[in-house]
Amino acid sequence: MKPIAFFIIVALASTILKAGSPPGSDKASPGFDKLKSLVGTWSGKDEEGKPVHISYKLVSAGSSIMETLDMADEHESMITMYHMNGKKLMMTHYCSLGNQPRMRADGLSKEGNMLAFSFVDATNLSSQKADHMYKLVFTFKDDNHFSQKWTMHMAENEDHPANFEFERVK
Repeated sequence: MKPIAFFIIVALASTILKAGSPPGSDKASPGFDKLKSLVGTWSGKDEEGKPVHISYKLVSAGSSIMETLDMADEHESMITMYHMNGKKLMMTHYCSLGNQPRMRADGLSKEGNMLAFSFVDATNLSSQKADHMYKLVFTFKDDNHFSQKWTMHMAENEDHPANFEFERVK
């Protein structure tokens, strides 16, 4: 085989292999890694003591995490997708309100036990004054316990928090 042909084949093969890697997959994100530790099934309660179930699954070759939240009063699950956008951890919440807020993580706390997301924008939102989720805070208590605090912006310019406590299902 001629040296030039060999070089072209090697260059093409390495380009194809690199193209198959998820963007940013070589960059570590402490927040994304912390969310990965939640993969599995969890049960819990809302602030009124009603049962809540949540599960986490790695999808899209490990580049995204899918959260499925089943609440006692809801007939359908809500889905939240977590993923990297360059160096920023993002999420899109497919809400039962019919809109899809996107939030960006502020970063994992220095202690490594809190991860806060703040509103960036939303699809299917009639106006910024319409009801929508705009904040989410994870508190990681230990390997088998965590909580979520969602904050919804209400049309009356009031905040409505919703707190959930979860325990890993073994």
